[in-house]
Amino acid sequence: MAKLTTKARNKLPLTTFGLPGKRAFPMQDATHDRAAISGATRAYNAGNISKGTEVKLQAKARKKLGKSKK
Repeated sequence: MAKLTTKARNKLPLTTFGLPGKRAFPMQDATHDRAAISGATRAYNAGNISKGTEVKLQAKARKKLGKSKK
């Protein structure tokens, strides 16, 4: 995965994040889009996000990747 420094992350617009209010799940490139898909599942299984949030994050990342839901 491409290295995302704190300085670079702070410069990203809110629309780049899967959860813009928390500035969580940055999706600025394809590698981070794929990481957001699996990260959403891990966060849901850990009890950190709801099922609806998981589905929303995965849909946003897949849309950015140009993939349909499988």
